[in-house]
Amino acid sequence: MNVSTSSRSQISPLHSDALCGSCPSGSAPQTNSVWPSQAPSGSTQYQPPQPPAPVQTQVPAQVPTPTPVPVPAPAPATGIHPVGWPSHPGWPYNPGQSGWPGQGPSSMAPHWLPPTSGPLSVPYNLNLARGVYDKMMMTILGHVKPNAKMFTVNFLRGNDIAFHINPRFSEGGKQVLVRNHKQGERWGAEERDLKGPFPFALGSPFEMKIMCTHEAFRVAVNNIPLFEFRHRIRELNQIDRINILHDVVLTYVNVETLP
Repeated sequence: MNVSTSSRSQISPLHSDALCGSCPSGSAPQTNSVWPSQAPSGSTQYQPPQPPAPVQTQVPAQVPTPTPVPVPAPAPATGIHPVGWPSHPGWPYNPGQSGWPGQGPSSMAPHWLPPTSGPLSVPYNLNLARGVYDKMMMTILGHVKPNAKMFTVNFLRGNDIAFHINPRFSEGGKQVLVRNHKQGERWGAEERDLKGPFPFALGSPFEMKIMCTHEAFRVAVNNIPLFEFRHRIRELNQIDRINILHDVVLTYVNVETLP
């Protein structure tokens, strides 16, 4: 009995020293300290913060700068202008409009230029499918022969001549421009007065424009309104043929409808 008690008294100090080891006096042993390199079981291992990845900035593609196109300087004025019409209240449309009498060959639009294939044959004949009508315009380009005595433009209804234009270069030593009609083999009264000078010259080019209205034929030559010939044959749709005769060389003949 005494042995057991003695044994316990001897063992207790040894056991106490073994447990305390080098611990400070009165301190309990530290068994749950966590070091950075030793994470406790079941906990997330510490990860040091990572620096953010650099942001990749997309550089837009370089768009080539367009090369400016130089604007040509306006050409200097040449001083050449289409010949204007004199004031003439009897003509119903603006003389500056395309297709109206007074647009000479030098100032005409391209579709007005005479063909380059050569002169047209004379006598020249042209059929009019619709006859003659309001706002019909006929354009004749040509030149007078150097030794011409006369030439003729006729608007025909069967054997009748509804409108006869006849420039004469030497009638009793004078130049005259005769207009008339013929019906049933009989000529009517001649008209000879002009609103301008005689427009034709031997060996020289000309442009003649003939416009039809409800009341009359109106004629201009080389930019000058010359005369009006009131209809003597009133059935205009029956005037269905034109012929051009005698001492003239033709380069262009056209019939159109004005707007």
